[in-house]
Amino acid sequence: MNIVTDPKFAPPGSILSAEANQAAALATATAILTVDLDAIIANWRKIEKSAVPAECAGVVKANAYGCGAEQVARALAGAGCKTFFVATLDEARVVRAAVPAAAIYVLDGFFQNSGEAYARIDVRPVIGDLNELAEWDVFCRRTGWAGGAAIHIDTGMNRLGLTLVEAQGIIPRINAGDHGITLVMSHLACAETLNHPLNAKQLATFREIASLFSGVPASLSNSSGCFLGAPFQFDLVRPGCALYGINPTPEADNPMQPVVEVKARIVQIRNIEKGESVGYGGTWTARRPTRLAIVSAGYADGYFRAGSSNDGTRGAEVIVAGKRCPVAGRISMDLMAIDVTDLDKSAARRGHMVTLIGEGITVDELAHHFGTIGYEVLTSLGPRYARIYKGGAATEQPAAATPEPAPVIPA
Repeated sequence: MNIVTDPKFAPPGSILSAEANQAAALATATAILTVDLDAIIANWRKIEKSAVPAECAGVVKANAYGCGAEQVARALAGAGCKTFFVATLDEARVVRAAVPAAAIYVLDGFFQNSGEAYARIDVRPVIGDLNELAEWDVFCRRTGWAGGAAIHIDTGMNRLGLTLVEAQGIIPRINAGDHGITLVMSHLACAETLNHPLNAKQLATFREIASLFSGVPASLSNSSGCFLGAPFQFDLVRPGCALYGINPTPEADNPMQPVVEVKARIVQIRNIEKGESVGYGGTWTARRPTRLAIVSAGYADGYFRAGSSNDGTRGAEVIVAGKRCPVAGRISMDLMAIDVTDLDKSAARRGHMVTLIGEGITVDELAHHFGTIGYEVLTSLGPRYARIYKGGAATEQPAAATPEPAPVIPA
């Protein structure tokens, strides 16, 4: 992955200056993904303020939704975030190296013989099965490890988590003390739909079962759940997609700041006559003499083939010289054709950059064209983009030592 940071965050010992390193990388880049760390911090602070007195964590799984787990975790920690959630142990290693003092939960659970890996980097499993709980107990008794764990209870998602009967069955253990459980949590299935009946049902179920976990902090809300009101917030909220600019309230205007901008380079300008087709399958036919900009991004870069156009359907749009221009024909693996006929000839030239996300084209809009959700768009942005990080002075925070640090797994 080609990562280019703001000049002030250049790697120590670089032969070239930070500015020269960045300029050299961008000169050869065919596509650029810019991540605004200040916008991520602003989004986190907005949710944090609304959640008071609950703690606001940060979900940085899937490489922080494609935005860079290391950079995002450092920025959020510098802003005051103390708790992070990831999906896997490999992700936890990356985040632990970035934020040595934070509490980190691993959502995908605990497996037999994985205890030492958890203890080595001091991260906490989210346990959602009685077999996991038994294996974790064995490890803790054998080693004396007291790093903590979360209990996940299924209240209606039917994906991960103890059943209500199973959760009730471990209450005596909780009441006995010295149980090592640092969080009890569940997950909302339909929080993005304000009045979905499952929201109230899950809230009532979780409130009842969480009340039995005496003295253990409780967490229910994901990004959309943070906007369902105070009853859903409990002791800790877990925003994910909202931090990265995806709309957590799709029935209303997006309250979050945009975070990513994606640009790709024009590699060729070509003219075709009326009646000629464009792209694989010849599904798009020029209805007039047409000027095309061939742009160096495609579905291998996360710009899905579903955004293609044909003779009966208009596809996605990009911004060229400040104006929206439509995709012409099928998007291929590395390239797409853009109809720039309506622009001045000087407005689109070989080497110019066009905007795929940004300048009014949101992640959610692009997801609509792709027939998917913003989560999938962000997490699909490929490794060929040069990545630039703006803002986020928190990335300068000093690192502290951790016991037996594990090697960092590349993002």
